Amino acid sequence: QVQLVESGGGLVQAGGSLRLSCAASGRAFNSYTMAWFRQAPGKEREFVSVISWSAMSGSRTDYADSVKGRFTISRDNGKNTVSLQMNSLQPEDTAVYYCAARRSWTTGRGINEYDYWGQGAQVTVSS
Repeated sequence: QVQLVESGGGLVQAGGSLRLSCAASGRAFNSYTMAWFRQAPGKEREFVSVISWSAMSGSRTDYADSVKGRFTISRDNGKNTVSLQMNSLQPEDTAVYYCAARRSWTTGRGINEYDYWGQGAQVTVSS
């Protein structure tokens, strides 16, 4: 069982930056693929970014086209945390951001692939 707690959301002006963090409880954090999804008002939850880890390959990452080059995902296996650095934020990035986890060594974009979810963190970008 894994529990996920997000932090770091808030209000920022367009062009600004925020950093989201997700702390995971439980053992063997390095055997979990960690992802970020977001859900804007009236829209479906969508994939943002994912990071996997294996002893053979190290970290692998993937990003949605809409955030590529602006967002950076990272993980600290020693601290059981995953972070999402968000730069050049735009009003269309406004959403509740969710941390998600699944026991895997590969990346994945599908919502249904993830077994554990955090409670969400609000990110609001004003124009």
